[in-house]
Amino acid sequence: MTEPRYHVVAIGNAIVDVLAQADDAFIAAEGMAKGSMQLVFSPEEADALYAKMGPGREVSGGSAANTIAGIAALGGKCGFIGQVADDQLGEVFAHDIRAVGIDYTTAPRAGDPPTARCLIFVTPDGQRTMNTYLGASQFLPESALDLDLIRDGQILYLEGYLWDPEEPRGAMRRAIAVAREAGRKVAFTLSDIFCISRHRADFLRLLADGDLDILFANENELLSLTESDDFDMACKTVAAQVPVLVVTRSEKGAIAICDGERAECPAEPIEKVVDTTGAGDLFAAGFLHGQAEGRSVAESLRLGAICAAEIISHYGARPMVDLKALAKQKLG
Repeated sequence: MTEPRYHVVAIGNAIVDVLAQADDAFIAAEGMAKGSMQLVFSPEEADALYAKMGPGREVSGGSAANTIAGIAALGGKCGFIGQVADDQLGEVFAHDIRAVGIDYTTAPRAGDPPTARCLIFVTPDGQRTMNTYLGASQFLPESALDLDLIRDGQILYLEGYLWDPEEPRGAMRRAIAVAREAGRKVAFTLSDIFCISRHRADFLRLLADGDLDILFANENELLSLTESDDFDMACKTVAAQVPVLVVTRSEKGAIAICDGERAECPAEPIEKVVDTTGAGDLFAAGFLHGQAEGRSVAESLRLGAICAAEIISHYGARPMVDLKALAKQKLG
């Protein structure tokens, strides 16, 4: 087996995030479920909601893209595969993700639909309510996969959100097979309860077939996957099927179970939660980078907590400090 050139290669939705502040009254008036993600099914609907937003900020986003950007900020060498359209937002995404040192070569898709965008409303308590128009990202075909890039990644990281559309689901299954053939590890994040409710059988099959080495979930997602209200039992059930299970629990910190051994990490203290956008994504970045560097599971959890704390202390899902220096300061 050849040495990998990349620490992590990710496949996910290629989305441009638009973030703006909003109050609870606006969230209620628009019929949104505060703190959740809902899909927008047409560009017209997305445009209408965008017109109601206050001053916003645009940045390349998407769950796996946020994670891979975090790993790059920690000093990791990364690649990303995701579909944009041949339009202005597609150019924004490609420029932004390459500017942070990530190898991104997926060709843009001609014609409609346009590049995906996520309209994120951040309330004063730091909660983010996301409205996602998936656009071109949900049409990632198997033919767009850079198989050599996948083979060259120490860890292949897959985004559960992208499992929903049929075409990228097939591409991700192919990517898993390629990574497995190359002797690489495969990590998967469940992403959201709505993904689990639609694809629980698929996710359980991935576990049963031994296709995953690392599974990320938050507490509610884990309970949804197992259709249980007993957290410890849910952990035990899933941990028996995957070498490494990582579960985030918001202010209660996070746990990881590796080959039956449980490690725990408290949440990193911060002065104020400003915006929880990307908290789970950056936690995954810290954990994956720790694993790629050969750190212990406990150290990887701590690095994840450090990254998550940095991201929720400001608006947006991209670091505003030198994450590599911060990790060195905190962990040595």
